[in-house]
Amino acid sequence: MTARVSLSSRPLDLIYFTFFLIHLPASLLLDCQALYPPWLVPSFISGLPKMYTQFAADPLINGAMGYAGESSHFIWFKSFLTLEAFFQVPVFVLGMRGLWKDSRSIYVLILVYAASTATTTLPCLAVLLATPITSAQTIAAGIPSVTSFQRLLLLSSYVPFFLLPLLMTVDMALRVVKLVHAGAATTAGKKFQ
Repeated sequence: MTARVSLSSRPLDLIYFTFFLIHLPASLLLDCQALYPPWLVPSFISGLPKMYTQFAADPLINGAMGYAGESSHFIWFKSFLTLEAFFQVPVFVLGMRGLWKDSRSIYVLILVYAASTATTTLPCLAVLLATPITSAQTIAAGIPSVTSFQRLLLLSSYVPFFLLPLLMTVDMALRVVKLVHAGAATTAGKKFQ
């Protein structure tokens, strides 16, 4: 068994650990509120999505929370939020624990998480890019839109949540392949002894 290497000397793992640490409260306090029964959410927390959407005009959170009309039009996004609540949130906790302990057994779970997250974030980016820029016409027609500043703000929020899981996917896949090759070499070596 190899000795544990500190998290601070594993830069990518430190980035992943920090990503999970930051993402956990954001998921629980903002994203997943579209799934919670209203009576479960304290009033000081229930205002967070509204405050966020008033500032950023996020069409996804607006849609999922029902702020922009019928939330059933965003059932696909709510299914992503359900995945976030029941799969990603536990992975954040398990991933932080595994990365902290330098456990190689966490690589497969992080790989699955990262591939899933990159895949589900891509359509969200597509929605953000397809949302029209606010103009006199969008206002007059009542079409949901964002200002140029809001689009930049939204992209600066969503793009890292696409790119980092994409990097994680490649990195963890390479780590798993390396472990598989090491295991296969060990098994082959034992056969010839």
